[in-house]
Amino acid sequence: MNKNKIVLDYSKLKEIVSAHRVLGHRIISTAGSWDMLHIGHLRYLIKAKNEGDVLIVGADSDRGIKLYKNELRPVIPQKERMEMLSYQGCVDYVTLIDDIDNNGAWQYDLVKTILPDVFVTTNYSYTKKQINDIKKYSKKVVVLPRQAETTSSTEIIERMVKKHLEVLLVNMGKKKNG
Repeated sequence: MNKNKIVLDYSKLKEIVSAHRVLGHRIISTAGSWDMLHIGHLRYLIKAKNEGDVLIVGADSDRGIKLYKNELRPVIPQKERMEMLSYQGCVDYVTLIDDIDNNGAWQYDLVKTILPDVFVTTNYSYTKKQINDIKKYSKKVVVLPRQAETTSSTEIIERMVKKHLEVLLVNMGKKKNG
């Protein structure tokens, strides 16, 4: 794991961002669950990095994901999701996002702290109101379309569960008849 890339303390992250700004670097930020990292995630991260110089990726906490997805998620624990992100060449820093309220809404502490030059999101991650809230703390918001036409963590999980259930039911039927 690249421990230098994972920064959990937002005040330390703010210092790092300040140092990069002194060097004239444009700061990009994005956030997500990154559960079961797949090609769509990687294409997205590469496009996000192309918006500036330093990409800071927020990974939602396990607690937060359970609130806004469901109690069966995430599949991959937060520590391992952050580690996977830290290995990606386009990602400069990874941090944890745990400021999710009880309704599953992000409170934007990351963007409020680092004030990115660009915040990158998708056209399905946030409501129009949430994007307008993020714009208050970011010079620019870039909204990317879905990056994988046929791959989605949720769809992969649902497909796997359905296939496993079908096999279990078939096998149960064989045992009853056999």
